[in-house]
Amino acid sequence: MTQIGYADIAAKYRKQIQDGTLQPGDTMPSMRQVSEELGVAQTTVNRAFRLLKSEGLTLPKAGVGTVVAGPISNNIANRVALHAATGKALDGGESSRILEVGTVSADELVAPRLDVAPGTPVHVRRRVVSRGGVPVHMSSSYYPAYVMAVTPELAEPVSTGASRELAAERLGVEQDRVLEEITSRHATEEEKNVLGLTTSEKVPVTQVIRTVYLADERIVEVAVKVTSGPTVLRYISPLR
Repeated sequence: MTQIGYADIAAKYRKQIQDGTLQPGDTMPSMRQVSEELGVAQTTVNRAFRLLKSEGLTLPKAGVGTVVAGPISNNIANRVALHAATGKALDGGESSRILEVGTVSADELVAPRLDVAPGTPVHVRRRVVSRGGVPVHMSSSYYPAYVMAVTPELAEPVSTGASRELAAERLGVEQDRVLEEITSRHATEEEKNVLGLTTSEKVPVTQVIRTVYLADERIVEVAVKVTSGPTVLRYISPLR
């Protein structure tokens, strides 16, 4: 009989969180309950629960126990690592829906980050990413002409799932680093509609502007990601 380890237990509950079986705010079963159900030591369950907490999927709540964390939006480093490991840039339970593709004039936010003059035509792809059917973030990705020249499929209104990886591969240069700038502001009406923020009041959102550089210093993407207040931005970076 195969021995159940802490990684197996963590994988079981990670999947339930990612596919929406366990919703944000739901109380996790106690370690004693899991121990009895699976026939493992509580120390093994404790290690599994600590792993879920370190991944930002759960958090302790006084007087309740362990609960599922709010909606989570991975940062680019997590998604690059996920794609390298699985060939997919989305977690289980996540889906991406294209809202718009087309050419726009680079505004004062995008132009300096793409290193082009304001008004320069650039390509944009807007999409909403949901987890378990619940909108997590709205993202607008902007691409320079040399990226579009090698990845013309980005002009199509379908989700590629790994746009940067595809562009980097076609350009023959690896992704090197990302600059992420985080601020808060009020949601636009479009953002409120897309993210399901049904209120006439001003709603605070978190805005993340990411600029992704290739190893040759060219920029492969500038993206503006917007999440609602309850969404947790998850950043896990190795320190060694």
